[in-house]
Amino acid sequence: MARTNDPQSATAQFFINVVDNAFLDPSFQSFGYTVFGKVTSGMDVLQKIRNTPTGAGGPFPTDVPRTPVVIQTITLLK
Repeated sequence: MARTNDPQSATAQFFINVVDNAFLDPSFQSFGYTVFGKVTSGMDVLQKIRNTPTGAGGPFPTDVPRTPVVIQTITLLK
């Protein structure tokens, strides 16, 4: 889950990692990030999201998609 510096602040945003990000592990910092899912299909869609041009937006100086990315459907597999 995405969060601020407060480890208990995660609410609704999440990361989809497409590379190993060791800085998200608890061994790198006092609190890490929980892995709670795995992409089982649709990697082509993730690559399109990954390649979306980004820039400044709202309070964020970088990494905001220039065109909004909206997940219209998602399926939870149990």
